[in-house]
Amino acid sequence: QVQLVESGGGLVQPGGSLRLSCAASGFTFTRYSMGWFRQAPGKEREFVAVISWSGGSTYYADSVKGRFTISRDNAKSTVYLQVNSLKPEDTAVYYCAASGMRYSRYADDYDYWGQGTQVTVSS
Repeated sequence: QVQLVESGGGLVQPGGSLRLSCAASGFTFTRYSMGWFRQAPGKEREFVAVISWSGGSTYYADSVKGRFTISRDNAKSTVYLQVNSLKPEDTAVYYCAASGMRYSRYADDYDYWGQGTQVTVSS
């Protein structure tokens, strides 16, 4: 059974940081690129970042470039998203997802999705 379980979300003040984690099981983790998406209330789900299966390539949305860092530990079947310099507009449910493609920023290219973790940025 495929599972992607996110953790690490929470309430943080503007300028703060969090480290989101996504533990994968039930599929061959090293054959999938891994992405993070987010969805704010009343908005569509949007791409945040993706990392290739080896971890050698990454790609970010312009809105998070320089503030967020995606990484993976293939030995632990886990992908991470370090989120720094958080802004109120980063408030959203953050989802991790697995794609059999090389790496993609399009949600339709992803095969498996987690349930999400809430990140709220507020003073």
